[in-house]
Parts: sequence; C-alpha cells; structure tokens
Amino acid sequence: MNKVYLGADHAGFDLKERIKLWLTAQKIPYDDCGNMRLERNDDYPDFAEKVALKVIKHNGKGILFCGSSIGVCIAANKVPQIRAANPHTLEQVVRSREDEDANILCLSGGGTLHPQQGMSFSKAQKMILTFLNTPFSGAPRHRRRIKKIQLLEQKYR
Repeated sequence: MNKVYLGADHAGFDLKERIKLWLTAQKIPYDDCGNMRLERNDDYPDFAEKVALKVIKHNGKGILFCGSSIGVCIAANKVPQIRAANPHTLEQVVRSREDEDANILCLSGGGTLHPQQGMSFSKAQKMILTFLNTPFSGAPRHRRRIKKIQLLEQKYR
C-alpha cells in the first residue's frame, strides 16, 4: 500500500495521533506532515497545504484532521488537483472515491473546545479503511466531471 499523508491542527491532533498508532498496527505506511506537537495557536491551512502538496507530488492519498473537518477541506481544495472530501457516512466515503476520485479524506477531531463535534475513533477507522480500499470507478461520466473540475481550476487561477 502506498504511503498515506497525515496532517492536523490542534483540534485534530489527538485523533491524528491515535490514528497513527492504529495505522502502524495495521502496517499502513504514513508520513505525518504535522503538526508534530499540540500547539493551540497553529492554523489548519498550513497542514492542509503540506498534505495536499505531498498527495500531488506522490500521486497519493491524504487524511486531514481539524475541529470540524470543514476548514481543512476548504483549504486543501484550494490546491489544484486536490479533491478533498468531508463525508459523514461510509456510503459518502465510497461515493467520494468511486465517483470523484477523492484524494484527501477530512475528519473531525473536535478538539478541546468542541469535543462533541469530534468523530469517534472507531468511526474514523472505518472511514479510513473504506477511503483507502475503495478504488475510483473510472466510469466515463466521472472522468468527464473530474475534467470539468480541472477546467474550473484553470479558469479561476
């Protein structure tokens, strides 16, 4: 399996650290793009960019964590060639991979300010395995739509 690129701000840090231990136990290689320590004043766009650039460079997949999962998703999607998804169900994870060929999965860590927003560890595990193991369908209609997304990226640069 190819290396997975991870990144999190302070609100996603705890979940990222737990996922790292689990990935190691599953023998899934990863590269932690930061933050490497809990830093309350860090900013999620920094880690979204680091992960996005690694995903593009290595034609890989990434997983980003922040409090809501929305911020890292918005930031990552600003990088051309990134199709970051913020699914809430396993079916949405499958659709994001089969239909949109999503290359970054965004998950909610909740953090200390909003722990109720955070995703459970077991749900995160299921979503990650589904994300990593679901291939892009390659159906012509999905290729056509991804091409249109790429054209939008070029049009508005």
